[in-house]
Amino acid sequence: MANDALIGGIIGGVIGGAISNGAKNNRQRTYRPAASKPRSSGISSTQRELNRQTQTALNYFGFNSGTADGVMGSRSRAAVSSYQAHLGYSPTGQLTSFERDFLLSSFHRAQAGGPNTAQLIASNPQGVRGLLVLYRDEQMNGFGNSATSAIGGHYGLPSVVAAAVNEVAKSSDPSAEQLVQRHGFIQLADINGDGQTDYIIDTSVTGSAFWCNAQACTVRVFASTPNGYERNDFQAFNVTPAMFSCVRGTCTKTDDAPQMAAANLAPQPSLPQTQLAATPAPAAPALPVATAQPVVSGAAQATAPAAAGQLPSFMGGQTPAQQSLASFCNKVSLLTSSNGGFVTEATMNDADFALAEQMCLTRTYAMARGEELMAKVQGATPDQITAQCRGFGPVLKDHVLAVSLKPRDEVLQGVSSFILSSGMSPQQLSDTARVCLSVGYRVDDMDVAMGSALLLTSLGEAGYAELLGHHLSQGIGASKRGEIAASWYEAALMSFEADGTSVFAPGQPERMGLVRKASMMMNGRADSAANSAEQPQKAALPLLVLE
Repeated sequence: MANDALIGGIIGGVIGGAISNGAKNNRQRTYRPAASKPRSSGISSTQRELNRQTQTALNYFGFNSGTADGVMGSRSRAAVSSYQAHLGYSPTGQLTSFERDFLLSSFHRAQAGGPNTAQLIASNPQGVRGLLVLYRDEQMNGFGNSATSAIGGHYGLPSVVAAAVNEVAKSSDPSAEQLVQRHGFIQLADINGDGQTDYIIDTSVTGSAFWCNAQACTVRVFASTPNGYERNDFQAFNVTPAMFSCVRGTCTKTDDAPQMAAANLAPQPSLPQTQLAATPAPAAPALPVATAQPVVSGAAQATAPAAAGQLPSFMGGQTPAQQSLASFCNKVSLLTSSNGGFVTEATMNDADFALAEQMCLTRTYAMARGEELMAKVQGATPDQITAQCRGFGPVLKDHVLAVSLKPRDEVLQGVSSFILSSGMSPQQLSDTARVCLSVGYRVDDMDVAMGSALLLTSLGEAGYAELLGHHLSQGIGASKRGEIAASWYEAALMSFEADGTSVFAPGQPERMGLVRKASMMMNGRADSAANSAEQPQKAALPLLVLE
């Protein structure tokens, strides 16, 4: 605990203290305006003009951003959020390059359309906003002629990637549309480090023997270049972006180790909490399974049973790669756009995907809020803050691991003990946790992100418990445990009912009804979901003990 307090004090002293002190200094300063020096907005003329064009386009499509003065104030950010929500993007209030380019190109296209544009507006139930949906659908299905149509392609993918999807679908039972929806078939990441999205197609999830043999399956990696995408073909199984390295359009496979090594019968002291049953159950007869997944060869199988108290390992001593939340959310965003917007409580038929959308939405809000606080930190650069926040991961790792194994209240009790030993004030810890929550999601470090969410929840900000529910329901940064996730969702929902506001997307209070219904459906309680608003019930979670 002394080490916990030391590291916590270092982080809090730099981040939490800097935020608090900065606020005090702002209150104590007395400013005397100098008439001789004109006040600068800090915005370049080029950026101001781009902002002005953005505001003009927002106003044209019915998203009121006020006067097009080139300053993106609160009204403009609210207009941006409405525009993003309308098209199914995360409503952050901050435009990505793609979202801005699509907005501006759509505006110029509408202006150039003349009478044809007027006719489209008159015939569309959504009016002028309907043009955006129309242009987006044309772009995503390859029929548009706008300046950004080449970015889209079928299924919202670049045309060369969509063509590969269609090729795989011809020799697979699932359709191309079903394959795109299938988890793990398409993975998104910036593999070559150029800031653009690269794509991986893993045919092992198709279930088709055409693309697989007993050892591996066809994998196609599409790396972005200034001239488009370059395709690279490999043979592998259970691929992740970390297994590949790309320089521009040329990629190599960095992990050539066999996917399953011979059984390691040595004791595993790193897992003391898991115990084997005293009397092993008789082995079930081997059943043939129609699958394209490679199997362990006879030479790789264990020839003797593991000794009592020892854990066999079939992964060659390697730790499985953690799923990237950033890549996961890129794919979710792609599917959300393809579906025409976010799932609502009324339209939901897939609780798991609805919660996946909400996980990525809350992640976006958490990052945006943390970046605002980071800007207030004085005396530390963003890189220094990131390095210090990463120190949160090892300190809180045991508490994060407990999320997958222990009941919610028991986990929070352990976190409370950490807080008491940290030597930091609640305000310092709260500010620090918000900043480090943003950093954890930005650098894809789930120990930092989940540890920060645990701190905030334990400090009485129960709305952050929603994040822990999402990690458990999606199995990212934690084991996939729907029954435990329900208790964390319950804590967030009770907080929402108490004060009527949500930590994330406060302008969308209906979102919490969706979370409630989806969490109940996830655990087979769909019949109770309809009456949950009138009669909220506590989720009864069993305490699971591994034997």
